[in-house]
Parts: sequence; C-alpha cells; structure tokens
Amino acid sequence: MKLSLGPLQYFWPRERTLAFYREAAGWPLDIIYLGETVCSKRRELGTRDWIALAAELAESGKQIVLSSLALIEAESELGVLQRLIDEGGCWIEANDLSAVQLCRERGMPFVAGPTLNIYNHHALAMLMDDGLRRWVPGVEQGYTLLRELRAAMLAEEQPMPELEVVAFGRLPLAYSARCFTARALDVAKDQCDFRCIEYPDGMPLATREGRPFLRINGIQVQGEEVTDLGPEILQLRELGVDVLRLYPQADGMAGIVDHYHLVRRSPVPPPRIGARNGYWHGEPGMRPVTS
Repeated sequence: MKLSLGPLQYFWPRERTLAFYREAAGWPLDIIYLGETVCSKRRELGTRDWIALAAELAESGKQIVLSSLALIEAESELGVLQRLIDEGGCWIEANDLSAVQLCRERGMPFVAGPTLNIYNHHALAMLMDDGLRRWVPGVEQGYTLLRELRAAMLAEEQPMPELEVVAFGRLPLAYSARCFTARALDVAKDQCDFRCIEYPDGMPLATREGRPFLRINGIQVQGEEVTDLGPEILQLRELGVDVLRLYPQADGMAGIVDHYHLVRRSPVPPPRIGARNGYWHGEPGMRPVTS
C-alpha cells in the first residue's frame, strides 16, 4: 500500500510552500501531488514554478502528479492546464472533465480526482478507456459503495484502476463560483487581496450556537473535522486500496506521514489520531441534537 501527499488545498506564502515540499521529499511517501486545485488567483507559485518544483521533487524517486483546478471557468485557466499537460512531464490529476479531454487527446495517463463524480462502474470503465490509471473517489463514497462498484467491475471482467482513498485531512465538501472567504470578509471576489493566505488551515465557521461547523477556503467548503481512516486499515486492505491520500496540514505533517507509514505495515488497526469519517461508514456527517 502506497502513501500519497494530496495537493495543497490552502493558500500559503511562496517560501513556506517551497520549504514544505522540500521537506516532504525526505518523508516516506510514494506519490506527491502538486498544483493549485482551488483558485486560479492564488499565484504565489505560478505554472512555471509548479513545473520546476515537479522536476526537482522527481529526483527524490517519488512519483509526481500535477493536479488541475476543480472548477475551470476561464480560457486562461484552460491555458494553464494545457501547459501543465504539455510541459509538466508527469501524470495529471484531472479534477475537471476539461483535463480528461486534453489528456485523452494527447494519449496521456491521468488520475481521476475526487471531483470528477464517478458513481458507477460504467463511468469508471469508460474513463479507463480514455486513459484513467488511478481513481480517487469522491469523499462521500464510502466502504459499501466502493465494495459494490468493485464487485460490478469484476463481474464484467473489467480491471480496476489503482484505487486511492482520502485517509487523512479535512474533506472538501463543495465548490462554488462564489468566493466564500471574500464574502465572509465583506470584500469583492475580484478585490479579495488574497485574504485566504491569512488562514493556513482555512477559515473556521461556527454555528450560531458557537459550535465548530465548517472551514471556508476560498471557493471551497471543507468539513471542520480532520478525518482519519487509520483505524479502518483492515477494511481498506479488504477493498484492495492501493494508495492512502494524506492532505497537507499547516502543522505536524511529518508526524502524520510517519504515523501512516507505520499504519500501512501494521497487522492491527492503530488508535485514531483524527475524527471518525462518517461518510466511510455510510452515516450522516452530523446528527440532530434534541433538547
């Protein structure tokens, strides 16, 4: 079972980002995803910088994958994607069908990211014909759904792609053309002054009663909890999961990677170091509380 470092969901200063990834080159990871997946206005690192960083990190022997935006809205964003595909020299994580089309046209293998909305074996098989080699299911797709989809693929004698599951981190729940961070700070999206850089783990959002609820991250909304599938390692093995994805956090990431390096080799489930992932178990994310 491999370990991957998912794409950075937050907006960090340039030097912090570069230092983070240069440290990550020495961690027991097999795959590192690079690139901006949330907002094209985040340009502390430009396209040329991500491509150069990919080449630098590839020297560590890890597989480097360049990730696309989850929501492509402009011709300029499509142009950036074309550069990543044509000049990046590595696989692409397609988080938008525009990326799938460009990879298919160029005959390039790609990773299907968690925002592609693949919910049945027919869609998965079709995309495999287009070049899909690894699949990251949407965060709401849990154990039962994945088991049923895998069984359907085997019943039709279709091979499964590599299966990568989000094992640790805050789960991305929704994307919108509206910037939630700008709205919360009462500034226009086009004059946001890149204020999300002030929130290295996203802006906390509480209920009216003051209970932690969500994290606002530009045009993305995340769950508040940092979820942890380490204790479900036996189920992950049973499903034939090939890769465990760990999303970058502002603090303590080296320790998290070391923890999962032990988890993937352990014959017994470890203690939980984050929150329980209700999606994995087919449960609601929140339950009503009666007074």
